[in-house]
Amino acid sequence: MKPIVAIVGRPNVGKSTFFNRLIGQRKAIVEDLPGTTRDRLYGDTDWNGRVFTVVDTAGLLFEEEDESAPLTEIARRVRAQAELAIAEADAIILMVDAVEGLTTADSDVAEVLRSTYKPVVLAANKADNKERALNAVEFYALNVGEPIPMSAYHGIGTGDVLDRVAELLPVVEEEDDDTAVKVAIVGRPNVGKSSLLNRLLGQERSVVSAVPGTTRDSIDTPLVYNGTNILLIDTAGIRRRGKIERGIEKYSVMRALRAVERADVALLLIDAEEGVTAQDTHVAGMILEQLKGVAILVNKWDLIVKDNATFNAFTQHVRDQFNFIPYAPLLFISAKDGQRVDKVLPLVLEIAQERQRRIPTSELNTLLREATYEHPPTAIHKGAHLRIYYATQPQVAPPVFLFFANNAEQVHWGYGRYLENCIREKYGFVGTPIKIVFRSREDKDEKDKKKAR
Repeated sequence: MKPIVAIVGRPNVGKSTFFNRLIGQRKAIVEDLPGTTRDRLYGDTDWNGRVFTVVDTAGLLFEEEDESAPLTEIARRVRAQAELAIAEADAIILMVDAVEGLTTADSDVAEVLRSTYKPVVLAANKADNKERALNAVEFYALNVGEPIPMSAYHGIGTGDVLDRVAELLPVVEEEDDDTAVKVAIVGRPNVGKSSLLNRLLGQERSVVSAVPGTTRDSIDTPLVYNGTNILLIDTAGIRRRGKIERGIEKYSVMRALRAVERADVALLLIDAEEGVTAQDTHVAGMILEQLKGVAILVNKWDLIVKDNATFNAFTQHVRDQFNFIPYAPLLFISAKDGQRVDKVLPLVLEIAQERQRRIPTSELNTLLREATYEHPPTAIHKGAHLRIYYATQPQVAPPVFLFFANNAEQVHWGYGRYLENCIREKYGFVGTPIKIVFRSREDKDEKDKKKAR
């Protein structure tokens, strides 16, 4: 599980510039996955051997709300999002502007951070000359530590900031039971995650104990089902009561991110009454990025007024919205009254078993010969002669398939999708993402030569 570092500060101090520098992008992250949120504000980076997730937040203002000048809905949401980001973070980078100097807004943000007792690194951005770097000493008045002069745009001093961040990050905890099937229950607030957890635990099976999870405010619950150890990772604490309004959930994905990272299988709950939202597809995209097993559970199905066409129409709606994970099984449930909840854990174990499936090399190459005969390899550039020689599966959980070709760089991405479909048609891999990798045979020959030396 990777620690989380939130970048906070008032508007226009350079948070996004620093964020993009950390994750190695010049602009907002764009995923080449249909249906996923395009303006994702988190990404992974590493420094001094520490890998962590960095989160960009919107400009933060903490003016008090009064009747004469109420906060706008946007301002209220920005504040709520940033508060949640702060609550979820293991360390915080408070960014200030060395050009404009100390402001009341900086002091307001610093006051909030001091009350959290979280480790804070004070970064004085835009200090791209000696005078500005010297002037950064005024930020000592914020009482959150020593200001570190830096320039996110020019890359000056960013290493000093990251050195300090790496020192403050907690040691990553190891999982106590690596043999258990780890299941993350994820979804938007109020979709029924707690109800599902309670319903699963209320059935007749051996519950070992409830222990605090690595994810803040979550509970890991071990249980034994049909002789298999399962660890349920509940993310129901995703929204703090009284603090985060319903619908203010931009940064609630951080808790889901941590849970998904630890999981083998993610149960993605959606609300049958509300249908699929952008947040649902965002979390699904995150599960895909982590290459975890997944099942989509449509909860509150008992509340839907149905006719003969309702089931098929809703199924099509879900499939259209989640078309980037067509392998995910779909289950309509009611956590409240237990409708079809008894099918959830058997489905989890099926997906976990599929993640461990290994196809013998001989069978895989038979499938490859049949697939290439039926549909020869397509190249990115017309006229390129392509041959795929053989295939192997070097990894499970998630399953990875390695195909050796005469020119791997010329294999069209659509052909990889075709081979994946061929594999799924014959072997299933229910609820399991599989990774297709092409490698030029020369690459392998070169590695073999190096081993022989």
